[in-house]
Amino acid sequence: MKVKFFAHIRDCAGVREDTVQFSGTVGELLLYLSNKYGNTFRGAVLAGNQVSDRVIILVNGRNIVHLDGVDTVLDEEDEVSIFPVVAGG
Repeated sequence: MKVKFFAHIRDCAGVREDTVQFSGTVGELLLYLSNKYGNTFRGAVLAGNQVSDRVIILVNGRNIVHLDGVDTVLDEEDEVSIFPVVAGG
């Protein structure tokens, strides 16, 4: 599956995108990526073992809020995008 990182999340991962061999849920993917990319990445995307409210995660262009949240099951062909929440005026 392809995982894309945006803005400061990209800086935390050190890559723009990655292709990973993974099956499981979004929550499990975030834990896997946190182990791969380290504590800075973990702090950016997780609050404890929960998804941080400072990130937006899309699976094939759909926000996981409108799917099954962190329990959304991923397929090898999926594309996951991880964005920081952006505020502005």
